[in-house]
Amino acid sequence: MRYPKLRELKEAIRALIKGPYTSRFPYEPHKPYERFRGRPEFHENDCVGCGACFQVCPARAIDMQDVKGKRILTVNWDTCIFCGQCQANCITEKGIILSNEFDLATTGKRSELKQTIEKEFAVCDCCGENIVPKDQILWVAKRLGPLCFSNASLMLFYLRNLGLALKEGLLPKEEFMRSDRIKVLCPRCRREAVLKS
Repeated sequence: MRYPKLRELKEAIRALIKGPYTSRFPYEPHKPYERFRGRPEFHENDCVGCGACFQVCPARAIDMQDVKGKRILTVNWDTCIFCGQCQANCITEKGIILSNEFDLATTGKRSELKQTIEKEFAVCDCCGENIVPKDQILWVAKRLGPLCFSNASLMLFYLRNLGLALKEGLLPKEEFMRSDRIKVLCPRCRREAVLKS
């Protein structure tokens, strides 16, 4: 007959006195560690709608759709692998953050396991084409500070947002003038305006 080692006997006595090592998960909520990777959540005020999270997601759990005048970002928690790539590549570092919530089991519909946010697009003053989400332009302008005044579209959009510049309606142009270069333009219209002025 083999006698138990003294270390194992010491551990058994300690467990009898202090209680079990395991957590009482179904009866008491489990508190994960500080750097635990749970489900990703969009923070609408901090997300600029750039789509970086969509581009780096290895599980394709984040969907991005550009419809007339807005960008729709959706994170599907049922296909997410909680890798943290979306948070690591977020340009604002606060737009999508992994929470500590890990218990996502549901008896309801699969549509409950997602979060959707919408971002409004800035549109071209000439052709009306979507350029980029408005929050992204403002974020870039704030990051650049006074240097944003070196780009005409960026400057004009920033001043319009502050209420210091008038917003023009869509004016389809057949012939671009030199003054059309100082407008919020898509890349195609900007190229035409530069070449024809």
